[in-house]
Amino acid sequence: MSDTRYLQWPFFEPRHAALATELDAWAHAHIAHDHGPNVDQECRDLVKALGAAGWLRHAVGGTAHGGAVDVIDTRAICLVRETLARHSGLADFAFAMQGLGSGAISLAGTDAQKRAYLPRVAAGEAIAAFALSEPDAGSDVAAMACEARVEGDTVVLNGKKTWISNGGIADFYVVFARTGEAPGARGISAFIVDADTPGFTVPERINVIAPHPLGLLQFDNCRIPVSQRIGAAGEGFKVAMRTLDVFRTSVAAAALGFARRALDEALERATTRKMFGGVLADFQLTQAKLAQMATTIDSAALLVYRAAWQRDRGENVTREAAMAKMVATEGAQQVIDAAVQIFGGLGVVSEVPVERLYREIRALRIYEGATEVQQLIIARELLKDVKVQHG
Repeated sequence: MSDTRYLQWPFFEPRHAALATELDAWAHAHIAHDHGPNVDQECRDLVKALGAAGWLRHAVGGTAHGGAVDVIDTRAICLVRETLARHSGLADFAFAMQGLGSGAISLAGTDAQKRAYLPRVAAGEAIAAFALSEPDAGSDVAAMACEARVEGDTVVLNGKKTWISNGGIADFYVVFARTGEAPGARGISAFIVDADTPGFTVPERINVIAPHPLGLLQFDNCRIPVSQRIGAAGEGFKVAMRTLDVFRTSVAAAALGFARRALDEALERATTRKMFGGVLADFQLTQAKLAQMATTIDSAALLVYRAAWQRDRGENVTREAAMAKMVATEGAQQVIDAAVQIFGGLGVVSEVPVERLYREIRALRIYEGATEVQQLIIARELLKDVKVQHG
């Protein structure tokens, strides 16, 4: 395991350190580091394994519905993601999507919805997905075009969603669609759509540089009961933002996991690679690079776990989560790039750990809000504070 002194920081309780240590040992024994040719099946297998071992319980809220605790523990989610990311980007993805895909149900679902879906998510028996983005509506959620029309006790969905993680393998999707109660973001509602619902298809799969299940969703007069709506009509955007507030900080934690693995690999390489009668670590340029990598990781970790700790205290963390996500993902990209440089030519050989990390980190700077969007969020929160102070 990487340097674990950060687990002694005051952000954590003893149970958090125990969780990270236990999961690290489990991951060493159960997670393969080399991906096979069938990513879909590997992801399904990881969900089952994580569920059987009890780790997915941390992604679900409510002990009555399979969760580890009644209220989602953000610090626990972050530690699980960081630990899994050090071992396997796909394992981290499998865990994260169970949480993100079912998060709206945990936060705003009815008791019936929670009973129907959450225990299966926690056990790894049902795969979840979060369907928000569209071809012309990514960061600009107000531009959403997917429509949900209410007809009596039925909702009829029409439109597309894209860049949907677990698209094609999920058993159910939490779908956000325009219902028109008000203009813009205030006229969006959230619905649960089972994968076998008539009118729902996944016509296209999307291949990306770090393979994981990803697809385009199509809704053609897809009919679901009104009882599948999560929360009140027109409250979908708030539900989506509440869900993202939980998991945006965990994206930063995953970036931390990638960065810590890169530093571990770089240290091993630098201290064993013979060069000019010594080893690579003897050179001051290498030492300076390693020092910068370690400092970048600790700086990001402080922001990540501050945001997680504050959220677990019931505080609003819109600004803090955005700071954590921005600094951790951008910093991890720099750390991994430095590791590749230390590896030299070997660093760009396919499936060498640092090469795999180089591909895996890139998407984290984009999804769940690109770095530029995080900058806008931070600035908006700062300016809001100024307005309040000036009355």
